[in-house]
Amino acid sequence: MKRAELVDYLNQYLRIDEIPDYGPQGLQVEGREEVRKIVGMVDAQLPCVVAALDAGADLLLVHHGIFWGPAAPLRGSFGNLVRTFVGSGLNLYAAHLALDAHPEVGNNVELARRLGLEIDGRWAKVNGVELAVLASAQDGVKVDYLVDHYEQAVGPVQVVQPHGPRIVHRVGIMSGSGAKYIHEAAALGCDLYLTGETSHANYYDALNAGINVIYGGHYTTETVGVQALGLHLQEQFEVEFEFIDLPTDM
Repeated sequence: MKRAELVDYLNQYLRIDEIPDYGPQGLQVEGREEVRKIVGMVDAQLPCVVAALDAGADLLLVHHGIFWGPAAPLRGSFGNLVRTFVGSGLNLYAAHLALDAHPEVGNNVELARRLGLEIDGRWAKVNGVELAVLASAQDGVKVDYLVDHYEQAVGPVQVVQPHGPRIVHRVGIMSGSGAKYIHEAAALGCDLYLTGETSHANYYDALNAGINVIYGGHYTTETVGVQALGLHLQEQFEVEFEFIDLPTDM
């Protein structure tokens, strides 16, 4: 299919222009006009580009693009990355907060689905947009079961802080870097909070709030949205989709 048609669809489906982010989202690098194969990855750095090209990609679909904040000069490692994109003809499409927030293929709704939880609502505004999901297990579920289920359905868990009830009914979910929302999750009545990464500074937040926290890894919690979006595109259009896993262990 034509790149322009695919990009127009993605921009509308993800509401790219309506959701403010930390840098320009959508089509970040314009490559060849015809798109037959899409490769999905979390990141768009040099090893990712090489892997996508090796897989025969025409477009690299990612959560973390290459443009953040103020404009950066095209030199050094960043210059090399941009030259690799331009020289290869590979298109780059990035969806950051728009993918976190999406109600059908977003990281947070997809995490809830994979854990078998029912989605009840949204919370945690970032740039004015509620990104996180409130979910529930009506009959209750053990913390250990959710940890095991996550590792089977998503990927490896990094840290578990079991400071809440052993049986969980309400769960807050926010992929990526969401540790600062622990107290908000507890205030909303969550028995458990699932997010990506933590630091020493956040350890006592969970303990003091009396809430269970699962840290599923920043990278790992953000693999699911790209996969769901890519499969959606494969169903909608005559394009091939492949997800390539290049974990950072972070």
